[in-house]
Amino acid sequence: MPVTRVSPKEAFSLVTERGYKYVDVRSVPEFDAGHPAGAFNIPLMHLLPGRGMTPNPDFAEVMGRHFQQGEGIVIGCKTGGRSLRAAELLLGMGFTQVVDMRGGFEGERDAMGRLVEAGWRECSLPVEAETPGKSYEELKKK
Repeated sequence: MPVTRVSPKEAFSLVTERGYKYVDVRSVPEFDAGHPAGAFNIPLMHLLPGRGMTPNPDFAEVMGRHFQQGEGIVIGCKTGGRSLRAAELLLGMGFTQVVDMRGGFEGERDAMGRLVEAGWRECSLPVEAETPGKSYEELKKK
């Protein structure tokens, strides 16, 4: 099943009007630097010193513990690449109401650095630095 992709403004509408949950799959440091208001953080990849981005072996398990397969979920990341991979993975696990947010938090750019798809922040959508109960550290423990 192909992944449905939406703009940041469409994602915001799904979250605020239809009750979708926003899951930010960026690394913990990226999430902690600012994220969509109300977002959950479950990294697809971890940023490890000296090793760069490394797959999170607990991604599927943590997602499965906190979200129902039929629950509406918007997946977002920094520019749209990781979120698309995460959405494909979740659909393969049996999740049915998953959408990927194009442009991510920072916006997608072409090889020349030109903005191709505005991100959450560029669209002036609500951003916060802390979301109690929704950090990866807290979610992994529950």
